[in-house]
Amino acid sequence: MIENSKVTIVGAGSVGSSTAYAALIRGSARHVALYDIATARVEAEVLDLAHGTQFTGTSDITGGSDLSVVEGSHVVVITAGAKQNPGQTRIELAGVNAGIMRTMMPQLLEAAPDAVYVIVTNPCDVLTVLAQEQTGLPPERIFASGTVLDTSRLRWKLAERAGVSTSSVHAYIVGEHGDTEFPLWSRATIGTVPILEWVTPAGDRMTAEELDQIAIDVRDAAYKVIQGKGATNYAIGLSSARIIEAILSDEHAVMPVSPVLHDFHGVDGVALSVPSVVSAAGAEPIRETQFAPGELDLLHRSAAALQEVADSLRD
Repeated sequence: MIENSKVTIVGAGSVGSSTAYAALIRGSARHVALYDIATARVEAEVLDLAHGTQFTGTSDITGGSDLSVVEGSHVVVITAGAKQNPGQTRIELAGVNAGIMRTMMPQLLEAAPDAVYVIVTNPCDVLTVLAQEQTGLPPERIFASGTVLDTSRLRWKLAERAGVSTSSVHAYIVGEHGDTEFPLWSRATIGTVPILEWVTPAGDRMTAEELDQIAIDVRDAAYKVIQGKGATNYAIGLSSARIIEAILSDEHAVMPVSPVLHDFHGVDGVALSVPSVVSAAGAEPIRETQFAPGELDLLHRSAAALQEVADSLRD
């Protein structure tokens, strides 16, 4: 555990403030800071959060619009950027948010040169590749939150159907955090039982067709939430807080985050979510991860789609 640990969340919008809120409640770090160039907004969010610290643990909250807020951070979580609008894909956001990232990353790196950087801003995979290239940070020290949230969505749906707790479902969404993501069904189990062999409380088993529909529902979950309330914020805030804890507590926890992959099952120079060990050093992809032949095809398809977007933004 890092003594006197500090996380700075960049961006005081709905995702950033929800991440700060989750980190405070969960005690993810000793010091939680919120940074945004919008002075009135960030000061109001910090004040609102500070007013509730009697009811949280020992974590404190600070923040503002001065870059000094970021100094001394062990982890920097980036949520700043234009938000995804109803009907808009994460990839369509790419151009705007890539510009914001190019301006911001050198400033953040100057303020917190030794931090681990977690990119939540969408499209997080593409932005991670561009930010890693721009900063020259080792790939393990800058990665996207990736499909940690998508995996939580998947486990929630499977747990409901199987009649077990979400912690008893061992299944992962991998690939892009977006339209080409897919579940690793070949490795999915409930307890030790392969997913298709589990007998539900209704006495039946899940079918391959049903699992395909669950995967589609998980993939499209964000669109449904955005359509109804304008943004996804609570679950991404909680999943981001969980990643912060894995880093600051040096947990070596296995999570499907998205670092830039090199020579990983034929993928090179693209950030994709794969099971990775998350610790104080950052995120290290697990090279021994096994894929069924069809799943490997989907991974390469996901990589090709993201490579195309990243190339268009480099032009």
